[in-house]
Amino acid sequence: MEELDRLLNDLSDIPHTVEPALVRQKSRDFFWYSPVLDRQLRGCSAQAIVSPRDEADVVRIAAACFRYRVPITARGGGTGNYGQAVPLHGGVVLDMTGLDTIEWQRPGMLRVGPGRKMIDIDRETRPSGWELRMHPSTKRTATIGGFVGGGSGGIGSVTWGGLREPGNVAAARIVTMEAEPRVVELREGEAQAVNHAYGTTGLITALEMPLAPAWNWIEMIVAFPTFMDAVRFSYAIALADGIVKKLLSPIAWPTPDAFRQVRGHCPDGQAILIAMVAASSVPAFKSVLARRHDSGTITFEQPTAEAPGEVPLYEFTWNHTTLQMLKRDRGVTYLQALHPAGRLLDSVAEIAELFGDELTPHLEFLRVGGQVTASGLPIVRFTTEERLGAIIAEHRARGVSIADPHVFTLEDGVGHKQVDADQLSFKRHADPAGLLNPGKMRSFQAVGAG
Repeated sequence: MEELDRLLNDLSDIPHTVEPALVRQKSRDFFWYSPVLDRQLRGCSAQAIVSPRDEADVVRIAAACFRYRVPITARGGGTGNYGQAVPLHGGVVLDMTGLDTIEWQRPGMLRVGPGRKMIDIDRETRPSGWELRMHPSTKRTATIGGFVGGGSGGIGSVTWGGLREPGNVAAARIVTMEAEPRVVELREGEAQAVNHAYGTTGLITALEMPLAPAWNWIEMIVAFPTFMDAVRFSYAIALADGIVKKLLSPIAWPTPDAFRQVRGHCPDGQAILIAMVAASSVPAFKSVLARRHDSGTITFEQPTAEAPGEVPLYEFTWNHTTLQMLKRDRGVTYLQALHPAGRLLDSVAEIAELFGDELTPHLEFLRVGGQVTASGLPIVRFTTEERLGAIIAEHRARGVSIADPHVFTLEDGVGHKQVDADQLSFKRHADPAGLLNPGKMRSFQAVGAG
């Protein structure tokens, strides 16, 4: 604690707190979605919260923390699910929400501070006809820096793919963790060094993000007799390039029974599709539905509403689907799967049949490398860690990749057990002492460590 006291004395003019309740609150994210991570991370906490006001503050904080060898864990809205923003080795949580300035907006592009909430970005850009290409289901509380640092895709990925697709992050400005921190501008492919790196490779102080045309989005619930009926129709819409869409989320019964605010639009025993389609494409959407034999029925239709007190339908999709179920039953958890594009429908049907009631299917359609596929975020009945591991292994044995949401390191969260080479290499130069979110990049060994 002596080093921390010296650190905070050196940074006395920068807002900070050591108040235990607030420090503990800001040391947590939504890792408790996983009973495994809940056991492992519930006791982890920083010793202080420091809240920079601008990039100059970030540089000073990084230099001081390096001087006293105090770890830094960067935090935005704290909406992650894998312990990305949970400090494993104490130190300082860097609350980046004060860096929220929109530096400039141009047609199709935006430069913004990492602490800006994503919903506020869209509110500012939509009057000029633009919006973010994609956002998580936590859009109303998530920051853009947290999304890039800890997310992977979301609402919009059915058209634009995930954050790792070329062009979806145009540039990142970062501060390194050294005795004399550098400010480095990473453009295009170089920006992948901080993309989904949990803040281990640099402290993001600005982002350039591409924008998409801001359509008048219509959200719908479509009910189907079976889950595979909903999947087949969703796939047809995903492949229909002439239909402008932002979200296609088929969800099996009984999960919709937990959707309290829209429960009256979810018929008992039926699967549903939650969709967001541009108003101009709604007639084409309905035409495709009418021509099929899936017996889908539109039970809800309205423009997307994001005002305070309103609940947009995307808050029942992606990992909000899991949250809705956890509100009712804390005995469940989830997985993150990616089905092979070449045999998507067969793969989805095989997994659904294999696990029965132990796993309730839920898909999110997206594009990966130019191909339409679907990410599975099924609700899983949790029994033991061993059984959860066996379920993961059975997915992988059938060609379904799993990004394991029950581990907190970058390597173990992906099937190939290796961190991206560009991120590991960059970290060696940007954080040689390993003080940025230590413990999250298992492959890294600090300079001088043996």
